[in-house]
Amino acid sequence: QVQLVESGGGLVQPGGSLRLSCAASGFTFSRYVMRWYRQAPGKERELVAHITRLGNPNYADSVKGRFTISRDNAKNTVYLQMNSLKPEDTAVYYCNAGNTLSGLDYWGKGTLVTVSS
Repeated sequence: QVQLVESGGGLVQPGGSLRLSCAASGFTFSRYVMRWYRQAPGKERELVAHITRLGNPNYADSVKGRFTISRDNAKNTVYLQMNSLKPEDTAVYYCNAGNTLSGLDYWGKGTLVTVSS
C-alpha cells in the first residue's frame, strides 16, 4: 500500500522557520522524483520545489533562496526546510512522488502551514 505522510506544519510568525517531512512507503522511493506543492485558499495548487532521483533540487522563483528541499533515500523521506517565511507562504503543502518511466504518481494528504503574527 502506497503512502505519503506529511508532517511538520503549523503556525509560525513571519520570518520564522519550519521543516516539513514526507515519509514514503509502499514503493521504491529512490526511483521517484519527489515534489512539494502548495495550495493557498482560493488559489490553484502550485509546484514549490522538486528533487531528482540523484538529489538535484529545483525551486519556484517565489521560494528560491528561502526554501531547501532534500531527500534521504535510506529513510524514504523528503524534507522541505522553509526559512524567512512570509504570510503569502500560508497554504496546505502536499508531497508528491512521480516516476516518468512508469507514469505512476502518488500524493500525500497535505499539511497546513500558517504564517501569521
